[in-house]
Amino acid sequence: MKGTHSSPWRGFGIAASLALPMILLAACGNEEARFPNRDNFTAAANDYLAQRGHVCLAKYDWPIKVAAGSSEPDAQQMPLLEKLGFVTGKDVAAAREYALTDAGRQHYLQVPVVVRTTTQAVVHPGDLCAATLSLDRLVGWDPPQTRDDRTTTSLLFTYRIALDPWATAPEVQQAFPLLARAIQREGTMQMRLGVHLTRRGWVADELDLH
Repeated sequence: MKGTHSSPWRGFGIAASLALPMILLAACGNEEARFPNRDNFTAAANDYLAQRGHVCLAKYDWPIKVAAGSSEPDAQQMPLLEKLGFVTGKDVAAAREYALTDAGRQHYLQVPVVVRTTTQAVVHPGDLCAATLSLDRLVGWDPPQTRDDRTTTSLLFTYRIALDPWATAPEVQQAFPLLARAIQREGTMQMRLGVHLTRRGWVADELDLH
């Protein structure tokens, strides 16, 4: 019947006309996220800390052996971790060998850790962690620089620290001085974070998202 036929493209045309403003809005949103301003740099710092803001104990590779009569930090730290139930130890030739327990594995964060020296970079599978950091205040940033089509800058910020319950014990903080130092410097120590510009905004260099 005349007047009852409807084009199969009519609905598609409506959908396309609605999608165009959404694309334009998304493009505008991405462009605003690329501005070098406090809001965007704060978001980059928050994103970094949400993924990598962990205070860990440099206990990367297990099992860990402690030689008999050793005066290394492990000689004090491993028995304490055993007392907490995070590791179990057994005597081996002229040493004691420690392995993570199920409780210890709950605190072992399996995120690759890169330890750099002047001559090499060693990648470890993870680390035993005791606290998490969050952003306290973005102090400032360097003027962005562009080189080889890559725009970079570095941020300065202070942090807040949230301890796992076991890490609040004075004996733990005494055994792990770097943890104690991180606690003492909460809200005052300025940390530097390198970031670079991507299509979706500013991203921490360590996250390596391009």
